Amino acid sequence: MAGDVFQELVFHCTDDRFFIEPLGSQQLLVIDRISADVFLEENNGQIPFSASRKTIYGIVGIIHLIAGPYLILITKREKVGTLNSQTIWRMASTQIVPYARSTAALTQEQKVFNDKYLSMVQHVLATPHFYFSYSYDLTHTLQRLYYTAEDFLQMPLHERADVRFVWNQHLLRDLCVQSEISPFCLPIVHGFVSIKQCSIGGEWFTWIVVSRRSVYRAGTRMWTRGIDPDGFVANYVETEQIIEFRDFRSSFVQSRGSIPLHWSQYPDLRYKPPPKIALASHEEAFIRHFESEVLCYGTQISVNLIDQKGVEGKLQENFKRLVQSSTKQIIKDKVSYEYFDFHHECRKMRWDRLSILMDRIAPQQEALGYFLFRDGVVMQEQDGVFRTNCIDCLDRTNVVQSMLAKRQLQVALMKMGILHDNQNLDDQYAFVSMFRNVWADNADTISIEYAGTGALKTDFTRTGKRTRMGLVKDGWNSLVRYIKNNFFDGDRQDAIDLFLGKYLVEPTEGVNKPCPLKETRNPRLLLLPLAVFFSLLMVFASILLPSDYTSYTLLSLLFWAGMTVSAFIATLHQGSQLVNAPKLCPVGTNSLLSPPSVG
Repeated sequence: MAGDVFQELVFHCTDDRFFIEPLGSQQLLVIDRISADVFLEENNGQIPFSASRKTIYGIVGIIHLIAGPYLILITKREKVGTLNSQTIWRMASTQIVPYARSTAALTQEQKVFNDKYLSMVQHVLATPHFYFSYSYDLTHTLQRLYYTAEDFLQMPLHERADVRFVWNQHLLRDLCVQSEISPFCLPIVHGFVSIKQCSIGGEWFTWIVVSRRSVYRAGTRMWTRGIDPDGFVANYVETEQIIEFRDFRSSFVQSRGSIPLHWSQYPDLRYKPPPKIALASHEEAFIRHFESEVLCYGTQISVNLIDQKGVEGKLQENFKRLVQSSTKQIIKDKVSYEYFDFHHECRKMRWDRLSILMDRIAPQQEALGYFLFRDGVVMQEQDGVFRTNCIDCLDRTNVVQSMLAKRQLQVALMKMGILHDNQNLDDQYAFVSMFRNVWADNADTISIEYAGTGALKTDFTRTGKRTRMGLVKDGWNSLVRYIKNNFFDGDRQDAIDLFLGKYLVEPTEGVNKPCPLKETRNPRLLLLPLAVFFSLLMVFASILLPSDYTSYTLLSLLFWAGMTVSAFIATLHQGSQLVNAPKLCPVGTNSLLSPPSVG
């Protein structure tokens, strides 16, 4: 089919060239390791017999580091299933191959920094999960694909892909400039894909969930919040639920994304740093965001699940005000606001109270509809989406999205004749168990990609009720999130910025230009957490070691307890300097990213 990408290739490596040979084709992609030129040749047996040989399943792209370009290859893939009779794959293993045969020309410092950059790229590639198809456009929804013109479908995959969801678009830039190389350019999506063969009442159908993470304002949980001046929000994910049954196809699309205001919540060693809202105007970016969303999806039902008290309450009030007071006609006509204080309403494990929200937005869900066609004839369209958010757009968000998806599934299965009028999806225990687990897996995967841990509250998604074991698991995940967000996510944010091309490495770094990875933090600051540890150690020593407790022992205990408290307060005071912060694209360098506290 026109626009398809080569599925299986052989990678040949010599001292001066890479040869990439598609199976079943006479084309040969040649990369000169010295000049970095990329070109096509007819395969006339010019590959040297001495060249190394390896089967690969695609090219992720080319990234430029201090030592020069590196070629990223897919060396292992896993089949997820078929969508529209076309295979969807998960990227299981990659290999990064340097153009340069040696790093001898680099200084020792450059070698250290180059290795650091290389490990960043490897870290992103190891993050679950990257998906691709050689023939199906995984970046677009079923409804968008249906209404595309025939000439659009003849375009190469990477050209017609939705750039919001192509995670290797920066890495493909050296290849896609030449149209004849398009069959080697494989667009890759990051997020979650599940394809299940299901049966209800003896009727078999395919149930699919696809979550696509946006490349715009991509990053980690605490370092990337809110909106940017162009209207892109953090942790933006488009999730599509698809059903394939005989000649029926249905699609239901939802989105999630950070609260569309200029706000931040940078880690500072506190368990939950208060969010901060910028004093600058939010309206321009806010309007840009929703203009783009309305253009893509139609009507927007903004479901906000954050707390109504404290600083989160300030975010809620500002979000509500911008929606309700906007003079922009497109906002007035196409954007509505629904607020539900998730934690307050569902306190004391009363998660049954989510029915309050679901009942309230039921008429809106019915009005928005879903996309359905049969034998190529459209029976109905989806006229808008629910845009759901909580503070992280992870845990609470996924719970509500799964409930909306379940209600749409009930309607669609009845429309297709899989469920009858007197049947309820909740009575199909085997399918409902699968449904819950897939949506919990979706929550875990998106959470790992953004926050570094599995999602919270997945016990409700998996079982339909909140459990004490779920609370224990949430406590553990919260602790791991705290550690990662404070001490590891700066490097992870740098890795994402490097992978997506937000930061471009210069070959002179470490010689004519300082490398931003070089540590500039005052090493004496590290004495503060060491003082906390040592003082706490002395407190335990004062309690456990003496065989006889005297007034001196008591004074020693009080002294070291006071030292522990003082050192702890001093450490928290310097918390923003002690956390692992991004270095490639530093935050807090403009007023929108370094705002005053809401207080």
